Amino acid sequence: MMEKKRIYLSSPTMHGREQEFVQEAFDTNWIAPLGPNVTAFEQEMAQYTKAPYATALSSGTAAIHLALKLLNIGPGDVVFVSDLTFSATCNPIVYEGATPVFIDAEPDTWNMSPKALEKAFEKYPNPKAVLCAYLYGTPAKIDEIMAICEAHHVPYIEDAAESLGSTYKGKHTGTMGKFGIFSFNGNKIITTSGGGMLVSEDEEAIKKALFLATQARDPARHYQHSHIGYNYRMSNVVAGIGRGQLQYLDEHKARKQAIYRQYREAFADISEISMNPLNPDGEANNWLSGMLIAKGSSVTPDRIMDALDAENIESRPVWKPMHEQPVFAECDFIPHNEDGSSAGSDIFVRGLCLPSDIKNTPEDMDLIIGIIRKCFGR
Repeated sequence: MMEKKRIYLSSPTMHGREQEFVQEAFDTNWIAPLGPNVTAFEQEMAQYTKAPYATALSSGTAAIHLALKLLNIGPGDVVFVSDLTFSATCNPIVYEGATPVFIDAEPDTWNMSPKALEKAFEKYPNPKAVLCAYLYGTPAKIDEIMAICEAHHVPYIEDAAESLGSTYKGKHTGTMGKFGIFSFNGNKIITTSGGGMLVSEDEEAIKKALFLATQARDPARHYQHSHIGYNYRMSNVVAGIGRGQLQYLDEHKARKQAIYRQYREAFADISEISMNPLNPDGEANNWLSGMLIAKGSSVTPDRIMDALDAENIESRPVWKPMHEQPVFAECDFIPHNEDGSSAGSDIFVRGLCLPSDIKNTPEDMDLIIGIIRKCFGR
């Protein structure tokens, strides 16, 4: 029996241009961690996003970690952070011995709730930073969040790992706060197989990030170190992949958006289905298309995921909120809802992420949609 074709949630899409930059690195023997591809990738990313300064790193997690280091966050400090996100958003807070306080999502965008953020400031008046992730590529209510941060004189960090190419009121996500971070992990909208980028308007901060990311070596002929450093720099080979991928980012984004629209239109007649909400003040890259099942429906996310899996089709749950994770059981959580319940937990229970691979053929999409419709008796 032939195995059914595998349909992925979101896998890398290579075009060939990437190999040219990688081959150039081999031909010129720039295989060491640094080289022309790294410098060019930083410049091209800065040009694309209109971020004044950028430094290429080994991961988005490394970028968040350095952002926290640059803000001198350490033991005893509190950082407000998105609750409905991947753990990589908040793990670096713990690396530095600080305490994460999780801020609930709100239903309008599935991102950090400005209302919950206000409550958090009432309870904890002096956090060292606010760190907000833009879920599945949808911008948060950035103006509202930044206004709250500015009123309390607290720096804002944008985790734009999932939202490269997304905009809010004409500006790229990741370029509006004190620091912005991007990820080029294997399943992101463009990939370097693994890597990240830290961007900022603060030139001196980016210079210091570069220093820390290269083991904090002092400018001496011998090896001398006055600070603890990290091996966080992106390699020249990996940066070559990124340069090739960046040339296709807008194409990838358009395809992701088309997939989201196709799902929305295909399920428009099923009242029990709604798609993950978009922010009308921005443009999402629709990295992943999410679906929410109405309360009271007999259909569960597990039932849909099992039906897709039976046809060798990958899907996955929405992120499990951080305040429900065993490792963060002792951390505080600030809810969005007045009754104290979690909006993010409700999204987690009723939501799932649909196959959003830009290589999906029309036949693939018809198969996926047909399986889901059948779960609802259509």
